Amino acid sequence: MTILDPAEMHTETGPAQHTTGGKPPAPHSFLDKFFQISQRGSTLAREFRGGLVTFFTMAYIVILNPLILGGFSAQNAPTDVAGGWLSAAQVGAVTGLTAGVMTIIFGLIANLPFGLAAGLGINSFLAVAVIHEVTWPEAMGLVVINGILIVLFGVTGARTAIFKAVPKELKAAITVGIGLFIAFIGFVDSGFVRPTAGGPPVQLGNGGSITSIPTLVFIIGLLAMGILVARKIQGGLLIGIVATTILAAVVEAVFHIGPSSASNPGGWHLNTPVLSGQLVSAPDLSLVGHFDLFGSFARIGGLAATMLVFTLVFTNFFDAMGTMTGLAKSAGVAHKDGTFPRLKSAFIVEGFGAVAGGATSGSSNTVYIDSAAGIGEGARTGLASVVTGVLFLGSMFFTPLTSVVPLEVAAAALVVVGAMMMAQIREIKFTKFSIALPAFLTIVTMPLTYSIANGIGVGFISFAVISGASGRARKVHPLMWVVTAGFIIYFARGPINALMGI
Repeated sequence: MTILDPAEMHTETGPAQHTTGGKPPAPHSFLDKFFQISQRGSTLAREFRGGLVTFFTMAYIVILNPLILGGFSAQNAPTDVAGGWLSAAQVGAVTGLTAGVMTIIFGLIANLPFGLAAGLGINSFLAVAVIHEVTWPEAMGLVVINGILIVLFGVTGARTAIFKAVPKELKAAITVGIGLFIAFIGFVDSGFVRPTAGGPPVQLGNGGSITSIPTLVFIIGLLAMGILVARKIQGGLLIGIVATTILAAVVEAVFHIGPSSASNPGGWHLNTPVLSGQLVSAPDLSLVGHFDLFGSFARIGGLAATMLVFTLVFTNFFDAMGTMTGLAKSAGVAHKDGTFPRLKSAFIVEGFGAVAGGATSGSSNTVYIDSAAGIGEGARTGLASVVTGVLFLGSMFFTPLTSVVPLEVAAAALVVVGAMMMAQIREIKFTKFSIALPAFLTIVTMPLTYSIANGIGVGFISFAVISGASGRARKVHPLMWVVTAGFIIYFARGPINALMGI
């Protein structure tokens, strides 16, 4: 099987050239020729900065994934149907390992500045729903099967064909929706937006006011990064992340805020910006290979296991497709029809990320929307991904150091990048309502349901139905009808499961 199509290697066209800042690499250097750095209007410095920024905005997954999938004892960890549980330390180690290896491979083969790590949607689905029916090794076996299917979709060209069948306006809407989505994630992670007990679903801060110091640090970081980017300062996002992290550490040292909890709602979300204890430790990789490929089929039956795989595939398939669409446009490497260089290779490698995540028990690895932060810093090639991947491998040994950057600081970078991605809204013809409504539904559904796949599904269904009912059915690609039918099943899987007695 050839992952890298020779045809794809000779059809790349660079984005609009970026001429500000940084010294271009020697035109015939190995790195420049291999990654096509100057061809895409980038520089070595910009690629390294972009890789650093992407890592810093994604590093939270090394802390968060173990909290979702594992724990420090059976009492504080999600236990499976047989009472088994995963060690948080082991999950953290394989999270860094898999993210590092897959991001490096993606950079080398797909030559795109996208970072891969354990997908938050799928790991939460495993911890909340799947393990109540199967064991952890069996659940990870389902993830491996999901990845194998996605790889097959990529190898056969089915995934590429579906991607090309999507109208360019919907691809632009996906990009804009992702921009709003990551901005909303930033607002929520920082405490700038919080859920309410009654009244509207969310509110500003606590009771309509900013009452916590970590949220204030987020606001300062957001404004600082915005100013640096607006003034076109090289490394603006990276400078902002480092400076705001130092500010956060000083604030914590002075006020001793501590982590957020029921008794301390104004604390830091996820990790506290302080260095303490041992900084370096050897990773425990015992979970590598700890999966059971077909055990779930024997335990809960073929039909029930198949429905779980269907859910995993649909979520993984379209989340990644939507994310790569938005990132490619943001990086300026997308063509007019929304496709991008080495499209097929990118889809295949991303599918292997799901296989690798299940095989290491760290959950399916997929492309991260947080990569947009590195792209906003200037990353345009796979060299940035290699830098990010190497840092992820290093994170296995330096978990305490990784946790110094608080989530509030990473959240500020996400909001800034979300604003950058909104520029794609100009590609949507809102004067044509048959396009305007599906595009609008795609954009708003992503942040409101916290799911890229949901936004894509609502957009696809509404586009197909409205076009068909308006006498434009022939303008809808046949594959769009097939995918629309699949999304209808996806959205109705709860009632379908109930009717089938699953």
